[in-house]
Amino acid sequence: MRFDIITIFPEIFGSVFSAGIIKKALERDLVEIHVHNLRDYALDKHRQVDDRPYGGGEGMVLKPEPLFTAVENIRADEKQPVYLLSPQGRRFDYRLGEELAGQSQIILICGRYEGVDERVIEYLITEEISVGDFVLTGGESAAIVVVEAVSRFVPGVVGKMDSVRHDSFAEGLLDFPHYTRPRVFKGMRVPGVLFSGDHEKIAHWRRKRSIEKTWLRRQDMLERRELSLEDKKILEEIQRERKGR
Repeated sequence: MRFDIITIFPEIFGSVFSAGIIKKALERDLVEIHVHNLRDYALDKHRQVDDRPYGGGEGMVLKPEPLFTAVENIRADEKQPVYLLSPQGRRFDYRLGEELAGQSQIILICGRYEGVDERVIEYLITEEISVGDFVLTGGESAAIVVVEAVSRFVPGVVGKMDSVRHDSFAEGLLDFPHYTRPRVFKGMRVPGVLFSGDHEKIAHWRRKRSIEKTWLRRQDMLERRELSLEDKKILEEIQRERKGR
C-alpha cells in the first residue's frame, strides 16, 4: 500500500512515521509513504502555490496548477483515488479507513489557508475527507491520522489482525474494558469473571460491557446499528440495572 502526501510543509512529517507500527511497516515494505513538496510543482521561479481569492476576502487560496501537476506526476494511473483533507469532507471513521485500505495507492492533499481552488474539488479529487467538526491550521495532522488508521488494515502491519477486528468501532460498538496485572491495585479489583476460565461467561461479560459503554458514551452509534435479539436483551438488562441504582 502506497501513500502519497502533498503538502507545502513536508518538514512536518520528518519524524512522525519513525516510530511504532508505521516504522515497522515501512521497514518491512508493507507500506510506502512519500511526502511531496507542492512547491516543487509550481510553475514560476518564485514557486508560488497560493494567491488571493477572486471577489476579495481575507486569506489565500491554493492555486489549481501546482496541485493538478503534482497529482498527474504522482498518480500511478487515473483509477487511483485522490483525497483532499478538509473540514467540509466526509467524516473519517473506521468504515472509511477499511474502505481506503482496499486501494493500492492513496494520494492525500493537505489543505491550507482559506482552502483550495474549487476546480481542484470539482475535477481532480475523488472525495474530501474530514477528521472532525473542527478546523486545523492545515491538513497535515489529518493526513497523519488517515495514514495510521488505514495502515492498520494492511495485512502484517498489526501483529494480530484479530486485534484490528476487535478495535473500538469495528462492530459499531465501543471496546470492552481491558485489565492486566496486578489483580488488586490500591484496593481496585479486576472483575472476577475474567479469572473464571469460563470462556462463554467472559465473552458475555465483554459483550455486555461493550454495549454498556456505547450506550453511556455514544448512543448515536447504537441508533445507527441494527442490534441482534441477544444484544437487545443485554441492553434492556443494562438499562434496568442502571435504573435501579
